[in-house]
Formats: sequence, C-alpha cells, structure tokens
Amino acid sequence: MKRFWKGVSVEPESGGWQVTLDGRRVRTQGGAAQVVPSRALAELLADEWRAQGEEIDPAAFRARDLADYAVDVVTLDPAQVVAKILRYAETDTLCYRADPDEPLHRRQWAEWEPVIAALEAREGVTLERVSGIVHRRQPAATLARLQQRLESLDPFTLAALEVLASLSASLTVALSALEPDADPAALWAAAELEETWQVELWGSDALAEERRQRRADDFHHAVQFARAAAHP
Repeated sequence: MKRFWKGVSVEPESGGWQVTLDGRRVRTQGGAAQVVPSRALAELLADEWRAQGEEIDPAAFRARDLADYAVDVVTLDPAQVVAKILRYAETDTLCYRADPDEPLHRRQWAEWEPVIAALEAREGVTLERVSGIVHRRQPAATLARLQQRLESLDPFTLAALEVLASLSASLTVALSALEPDADPAALWAAAELEETWQVELWGSDALAEERRQRRADDFHHAVQFARAAAHP
C-alpha cells in the first residue's frame, strides 16, 4: 500500500491523546477511536507513521498494534487478559532451576535470586523455587496478591505486560520491567540465561542469533511502550 498522508500530528482528545493524519483521527484495526492515555505514547505512535516511506511497512507498526490490542481487546475483557498473564507466575522461568550440584544452578542463583527477592519485597509475596522441571503450585496468597496487582494496571500497561511475560516466560521479569528504574537489558539477560548458557556450551548459528535479537528488540519495545503509557 502506498503512503496516503502527508502530515502527522498529536491532538488532545477526551480521555487522552490521539494521532491524526492530515487532520483525520486514527482508528484502531477494530474500528474504535485510538485514544491513548498519555501524550508520550501518542508521540510514539505518531513517530511510526512519520517513519514510513512511500510504501507502507505494516511490520513497523509495533506500537500501533499494541495500542489497538489494548483498545480492542484488553479494554473489553481485562479479566481474561489478567488471567492469561497470571499463568506465567505458575510456570515462572526464574523459579525453575537446575539441580543444586550443577554449575548452571549457581549461575541461576546469582542472576535470578536478586530479581525474585526484589519482586517479593515490592509486592509482599513469596515465590516457591524449584530444582528440576516438576511443577509446583505457587502459594494461593501469592497468586491472589499478584492478581490484584495485575487488576490495578490500565489496559495499555496490561497489553505491554502480556508481551513482556510471553517473551521472558516470567511474570517476575515482566513486572520488574515496569519499575521506573528497571534495567531492561539486565532483565532480558536474566530471562535468556538458560539459552545463553547453551550457546556458551554448544555455540549458535546466524538464524538462532537473528531470532534472539528479534525477541530482545520486542522486549525492549514493550518496555518503551509501557513507560510511554505511564508518562504524564
């Protein structure tokens, strides 16, 4: 599809901000008004439109796709999205570790334990750590507290959080990434620890490295989206 607009701007709208193309307000893929909660997020969306060339590249609209998901899906049924994200607490990568006598376990402890301990302190929860792959349920009180935390988030933050949890296979990493002082690179390194370990042992190839980089980029973009949504 050819570029069909010349000017891109951001305008205040009832309940937030909206991108306009040549004065026409952008709508979601579901047909709703694409109103976002902060000017910073609207500018992030606008920058995607501004960066397009004469031929439109749909893959370059990552922020738009997340915003549309927040408006068209999360807003209509936030409970379903909360339940989906909460499952990552039950299978949190950072809670499942190698046997204590394995070298990997020591590295997992060194890199993962500070992240988990910080989350427990912030959220007032206790997470079960497991050696091996046998599933162990997290305490009911922990799950209830984490559910309340998720329910307190706005649809745009929830949309970003779902991406973060999916990519990292960890609710611990995802929630930690929402903190204002979070280091996304360090959190992604923690999420990728086991894959990094395997690469160090056995090596990698170009396709695998391309996939790893793409996933890292998606993680960092979701953090950027969440921070923009939270920005005044």
